[in-house]
Amino acid sequence: MGLAGATVALLLWWQGVLTPLEAVSWRWRVGFFARPVATSAQIRIIALDQRSLDWGRAENNLSWPWPREAYEVILSFCRRGKARVVAVDLLFSEPSIYGVTDDQALAASLRRHGPVVGSLALSSVAGGERQWPAAIPSPSLEVAGLDSWRQGATPAAFAGGAFPLPELGNSFSRLANVSTIPDQDGVFRRVPLLSLLGGRPVPSLGLAAYLAGQPDQKAIPLAIGSQALAMGHRHVPIDGSGNSILRFRGPSGTYRTLSAAAVIQSELRLRNGEKPAIDPAELAGTYVFFGLSAPGLYDLRPIPIDGVYPGVEIHATVLDNLLADDFLSDLPPLATVAVTVVLSLLAGLLIRFCTTVWQSLLLCTLLLPLPLLAGFAAYPLGAWLQVAVASGGVVFALGGGAMLNFAMEGRQRRYIKRAFQQYLHPAVIDELVAHPERLNLGGEKRELSIFFADLQGFSTISEQLDPENLTALLNEFLTAMTDIIQDNGGTIDKYEGDAIVAFWNAPLAQPDHARRAVRAALACQAKLAELRPFLRHRYGHDLFMRVGINTGPAVVGNLGSRHRFNYTMLGDAVNLAARLEGINKQFGTFILVSDMTLAALGSELPVREISRVAVVGRNQPVRIYEPLTAAGAADGALVGQFAAGLAHYYSGRFPEGAEAFAAIADHDPPAAIYLRRCRQLVAEPPVDWDGIWRMTEK
Repeated sequence: MGLAGATVALLLWWQGVLTPLEAVSWRWRVGFFARPVATSAQIRIIALDQRSLDWGRAENNLSWPWPREAYEVILSFCRRGKARVVAVDLLFSEPSIYGVTDDQALAASLRRHGPVVGSLALSSVAGGERQWPAAIPSPSLEVAGLDSWRQGATPAAFAGGAFPLPELGNSFSRLANVSTIPDQDGVFRRVPLLSLLGGRPVPSLGLAAYLAGQPDQKAIPLAIGSQALAMGHRHVPIDGSGNSILRFRGPSGTYRTLSAAAVIQSELRLRNGEKPAIDPAELAGTYVFFGLSAPGLYDLRPIPIDGVYPGVEIHATVLDNLLADDFLSDLPPLATVAVTVVLSLLAGLLIRFCTTVWQSLLLCTLLLPLPLLAGFAAYPLGAWLQVAVASGGVVFALGGGAMLNFAMEGRQRRYIKRAFQQYLHPAVIDELVAHPERLNLGGEKRELSIFFADLQGFSTISEQLDPENLTALLNEFLTAMTDIIQDNGGTIDKYEGDAIVAFWNAPLAQPDHARRAVRAALACQAKLAELRPFLRHRYGHDLFMRVGINTGPAVVGNLGSRHRFNYTMLGDAVNLAARLEGINKQFGTFILVSDMTLAALGSELPVREISRVAVVGRNQPVRIYEPLTAAGAADGALVGQFAAGLAHYYSGRFPEGAEAFAAIADHDPPAAIYLRRCRQLVAEPPVDWDGIWRMTEK
């Protein structure tokens, strides 16, 4: 089972089926470990954000694109602050709309304020420059092993690129590629540190900024292999396409970010001898990236932990990873296979020792998180462990082992099933013996009278009794109630702790099913009253039971799975019966029946109307009634007084209703509740009154 589970998971992984799940687990890991490090403080972002665009439009009547003299001001501020390197994530491929002098001014500023790294955008789609333009000096980037790497790997070779104007391109210290390619789901997790155009290596903006910031750039030899880019003593892991996995420090804004508008204003104030909004010393010795973050400029990209991450911050993250030397790498495929096989074998072996459901659940609880925990443990070590495939192997191994256990224990299960036939109603067993085809899944629609009963305050009782006494108390209560229900022809659907669910008119037809259900409820209450002194003496608690009865159409039959099912019921009528049981708490009653049950019951048993209620999950209100015992029906004065008060309540005459209910509130719980309700409504009259009591909880 372990080997089979590992095989299935590895096949799904190879087909890419598990990629979305892996992306989710990777997002968890990145989010958990994302935090700035010491090198993060060496990076600054100057962002052309929405605030800057608004400022330019409002203060200087500038529309996009801005004149290039604005960038000259920013470069001047960076030089004033003694920034180590400035990297510009902005492509100047078209002449300025403000004229050639605008471009010339920026070119002069670039030569004056170096080192400044410029941008070019490579593209895998044919277009633009297919070779390095002759008018722009080619990069003096020497990379050992480039030819063998290009033959043995599938690097990101681009078909063309967009370059800055020659005058500007010649003025940058070096040019770098700003194009990044997302994973198949559109999320950016990797970047190519080196790209190829016409066989020439082109560094990424982050790598170019790193090299430009070194005291002696030629002192750092570069060499590339199948698994790493060597940069002196540093070895940056790469995959078969030359991409490196980024270790993100946090969502957008993690790096110290300055608004372009604030920088321009500060430089202009300094030129005028005024105090700037930003101290230029803020940039001393730092790597400064200038880029776009305004939503309308379309340079926002999703990363694992942020859906709107500016592209310039991706390049800043590349530099941060280079400075900290902490890029991540994929775990080798053979290692992933080994982890998956080992964990799957462990799951397949251990599940065979589980003989109970609880043991199986405990094993699942212990084993299922293991792959994810291993993935979290591998992340600080710089490795991306494929969690989804390992988890899949564990799940398939556990599932297969559980099915194997079930098949091997089938004989014992059949014996247990025969032994527990005594807990089913004899009528159900006789019906199934006579019609074995009813063992198939399915059911039939019938009108049922449905009975829900529950003990009042049983949670408190259960906390105060030890398990032995609690079990004995429940057994005595359930035995007494079950005997009465079955004596009246009812079918026990289920026990849910202290709750009893039963129904009439199935599997055998019972024309008087409503009368049987109500008589059973009254008999159960009488029996419980008889048992109450004995139970109080033996267990120290009084038991009171609430019952809800509803009549209506429901689906009844053998419902469940193909291998395990119960003779049970479902439908709206069933839900309403359950709600009626709970509504007893609102009115201080112990039996409530719906108007549908009353219609089927006729006038054979005395009842009194309690309310018109709208239950949770049901739009149509329903009238509810309390069946009366012989003693209750004999007290005609109380019944009449309550009916009079209820009529006033329905009509919105709350003072009169309160007066009527006050006469009987001392010895009638529903009247006491209505008295409080009427007084509240007198104090706070409703705007639209329809007499419906709306329940806010089940």
